[in-house]
Amino acid sequence: MNETKIDIEKIVKHWIDTSDEDFETMLNLFNSKSYSWSLFLGHISIEKLLKAYYVKKNKTHAPFTHNLYRLAELNEIEMSDEQSDWLDKITSFNLNARYDDYKREFYAMCTEEFSNHWIEKIKTIRLWIKQML
Repeated sequence: MNETKIDIEKIVKHWIDTSDEDFETMLNLFNSKSYSWSLFLGHISIEKLLKAYYVKKNKTHAPFTHNLYRLAELNEIEMSDEQSDWLDKITSFNLNARYDDYKREFYAMCTEEFSNHWIEKIKTIRLWIKQML
């Protein structure tokens, strides 16, 4: 069997770099008052860090999932109840497969105060994951 060797360091770096770019975009979107899109990018930035950790730890490609709690679980990361609750909530910010009525409801929920609250939690989660990397 002819297996292709993957460049683990390059893949991990890619996930981290693009996560950092998405994090900056999240902040820019928040500042421009695009709160729902800001939170969506916050979700993506955490997802990419969890995938970087997965690749680094398992020496293989990350699984195809957007569920942050599931990614942390697959990484065998010990989490407090609070951290797992945050990951579940932040996963709900992923708008890719949402129905229009859910999106409208989500947009209405994304006030400046709500979004700022969750961006602070996203910052905390990112630091927590980066310390493991």
